[in-house]
Amino acid sequence: MSDLTTIARPYAKAAFEFAVEKQQLDQWSQMLVFAAEVAKNDQMKELLTSSTSADKMAEIFVAICGEQFDAHGQNLLKVMAENGRLQALPDVCAQFHALKQEHEKKVDVEVISASELSEQQLADISNKLEQRLERKVQLNCSVDETLLGGVVIRAGDLVIDNSARGRLNRLSDALQS
Repeated sequence: MSDLTTIARPYAKAAFEFAVEKQQLDQWSQMLVFAAEVAKNDQMKELLTSSTSADKMAEIFVAICGEQFDAHGQNLLKVMAENGRLQALPDVCAQFHALKQEHEKKVDVEVISASELSEQQLADISNKLEQRLERKVQLNCSVDETLLGGVVIRAGDLVIDNSARGRLNRLSDALQS
């Protein structure tokens, strides 16, 4: 899969730069999400790995995505089809989304807690993370009953383990050293 990530990077960057230039980030984001979902479809995966010609592949993709895509988006699909890169569309979408969030100074944060958090607790977490990360924070909350207590927060590469188990592990490490 890392191969598809490498393949997707220039397409995502080009689409992002074009979208910024035309001030159409949300529109392009929606187009790429739709195309990525089409590319993930089992029948489309089979078609993408077949020996169908690039022109036919582009024609099929444009026919399926036609109403969702403007002329520039359709051109992207045609170029990717000509280069045999349509299977990389989910990775293009993911990288485009990451570039968009970086541009908009936003970050998705996963908050896993032992129990449901109150609105005040969520607001406190959000405010503190916005100060620390210097970005607008979008919280994605879930409950993991296997946690003894506390929360685990993941924002990209940053992991804040403030769970009871995490604290016990750190205490154990400190006592052993």
